[in-house]
Amino acid sequence: MAETVTWERLRELAGFRAEKGCAISLYLDLDPGLAPTAADAATRISSLLADGERSEEATRPDLSHEQRQGLRADFARIGRYFADEFSRDGAQGIAVFCAGVDGAWDVLSLARPVADLVQLGPTFCLAPLVSLVGRDEGAIVAVVGREQGQIYRLRAGRLEQLVDRSKEQPGQHDQGGWSQARYQRHIENLVQEHLRSVAGELDRLVLRAESPALVLVGAEEIRPELTEHLSHEARAALVGWTQAEAHTTPAGLLEAARPLLERSRAQREGATLERWRQEAGRDGRAASGWASTLEAASDGRVEVLLFQSGVDRPAWRCPSCGRIAAVEGSCPLDGTAMARRTRGLDLAVHRTLAGGGTAWAVEQRHDLEPVEGIGALLRY
Repeated sequence: MAETVTWERLRELAGFRAEKGCAISLYLDLDPGLAPTAADAATRISSLLADGERSEEATRPDLSHEQRQGLRADFARIGRYFADEFSRDGAQGIAVFCAGVDGAWDVLSLARPVADLVQLGPTFCLAPLVSLVGRDEGAIVAVVGREQGQIYRLRAGRLEQLVDRSKEQPGQHDQGGWSQARYQRHIENLVQEHLRSVAGELDRLVLRAESPALVLVGAEEIRPELTEHLSHEARAALVGWTQAEAHTTPAGLLEAARPLLERSRAQREGATLERWRQEAGRDGRAASGWASTLEAASDGRVEVLLFQSGVDRPAWRCPSCGRIAAVEGSCPLDGTAMARRTRGLDLAVHRTLAGGGTAWAVEQRHDLEPVEGIGALLRY
């Protein structure tokens, strides 16, 4: 089953550095369209492992005998894991982190696809996970009707039911006249009581959660009535209404809710970029381009690292203090020759996480393209 990817988990992984051996990061895309069968996945795993074994990092002439042996053992261990232990169980992707000589092994089952990748180096490659952190995690999806009241929370790519406040209401009274009208009012009172009960549960869940997105599923006629009973906080969390067939499965409900959640994410992305544009426009707390962004990350000043999805380029890292830069040269702090790394974005992510910041992979807009696809909101 897919796991929840959190900033805390990424900071733990970012804190690892191989002292004796070499760190291997392997990502496998399990999108059913690309790997519909176990045999398809196995073929791609074999290809990735072969690429890793032939990579420049794995064949460096300065590797010690222990490091070479360690890499062979690690590639064999990853192969055995996929052959004997791995289970897809609804996962859309998987990340494996291994550095056996240094005692490191970790596996993340992912709720969303990731591009195939194998990377070797002194640290684990974490940039592919940035777009997955907190993605709609904790979102509340509620199916509401005159009788329905099922409430779900999104966890690791799946909807889990939290509450079922469904309540069967009495049928229409078959007598005419005054008795029928009075009975109908009684039914409507029961419906309003039911809606207040569901709204109360939603209010409680919204107040307890941290900035959740709320999606409501229900017919048009029920919407004004339920909205009237929601608290201000729940209304603020509401990202939209949608409809679904009766008795839709949780997977079907998530599919119906997904466009609204994606729209909400796009709005948050736009607001974050607008804040960056304003800060950059007045030479405020913003960095633009590789040079200034890497410098700010090295100084621990990055609050939010912003990068266009797919952007990357080589960068340089000081082997002694970890400072990073966009150009080759000596470390300005200790004079050590900076070492070239092929994935500069991952260096930026590591330094941002080490400084307590977060990151955002920009997917919907192109504001960062004029500044080399990367920038940052800064603390100071």
